[in-house]
Amino acid sequence: MAATQDKARKTKKSAPAVDQELLLAAYGKMLLIRRFEEKAGQLYGMGLVAGFCHLYIGQEAVVVGMQLAIGPGDEVITSYRDHGHMLACDMDPKGVMAELTGRIGGYSRGKGGSMHMFSKEKGFFGGHGIVGAQVSLGTGLAFSNWYRGNDRVSLTYFGEGASNQGQVYESFNLASLMKLPVVFIIENNRYSMGTSVERSSASRDLSLNGAPWGMPSFSVDGMDVLAVKAAGDQAVAHCRAGKGPFLLEMKTYRYRGHSMSDPAKYRTREEVQRMRAEHDCLDSAKKLLEAQGVTEETLKQLDNDIKARVQEAADFAQSSPEPDAAELWTDILVEA
Repeated sequence: MAATQDKARKTKKSAPAVDQELLLAAYGKMLLIRRFEEKAGQLYGMGLVAGFCHLYIGQEAVVVGMQLAIGPGDEVITSYRDHGHMLACDMDPKGVMAELTGRIGGYSRGKGGSMHMFSKEKGFFGGHGIVGAQVSLGTGLAFSNWYRGNDRVSLTYFGEGASNQGQVYESFNLASLMKLPVVFIIENNRYSMGTSVERSSASRDLSLNGAPWGMPSFSVDGMDVLAVKAAGDQAVAHCRAGKGPFLLEMKTYRYRGHSMSDPAKYRTREEVQRMRAEHDCLDSAKKLLEAQGVTEETLKQLDNDIKARVQEAADFAQSSPEPDAAELWTDILVEA
């Protein structure tokens, strides 16, 4: 068993080729997230987004690749860096942007803002502002699937900063004990708020964090959407087969600060530029598509279409009214 786990933990650096149509769809989804987040940053700078705003720029391959590995009925839950996850789940960009700007047309009717949106219809069970809290909830989603006897899987995302929270290890224990169908996904973007993972974690290989509970795991190049999909396929199949949880460490990188109020002085500009130049998920996918014969004109038209869609979302957000004061008394009780 130990030898099998050691083999599984090796970093996945490449993935089998996929068909051009699938790769183009993945590229389009990543591009949508990138352009949406860039626009969200602009609206924040204009004072139209209040409170916190955590952008996903740089990490797009993680959630897009994992979405390619799941199907209808599976569940997704994450932390407060959640806009990308919503869009990957096919939530409407207009509703997401309207929520960012606190408008009635938003997914939480303008009352949740950047960190708190949900869509049961799309299988998205929220971004959560309390560090690590969503891991217990994601384990609960997996328990509900186990209890019902279906083959649905819960994708539970959290960052390297949350990976040392006590409730995370409690969730690991319960999921392993009961063989719950949950894929734990560490989005290791290297800086938990503003502290390098090398300074905040004694564990130098976060994929090993599930080892005490016998959880199979490995590290993945989170800047490669095909590598992420390949890892996701393996992890999800493991869960569907009733073998219990799986842990994936996605080695990724965020280009912006922890939030829009973070100047990110804890790292050099050269480091960020090097990551953009050498590891950007959009650039690598674009090069692969071009190598497969997709024309530059096709890719440029896709970008233009996505920019128009994002602008439409921004216009909708700014034209949607703010919630009435009476909304303070709604959505505070669920009768089940």
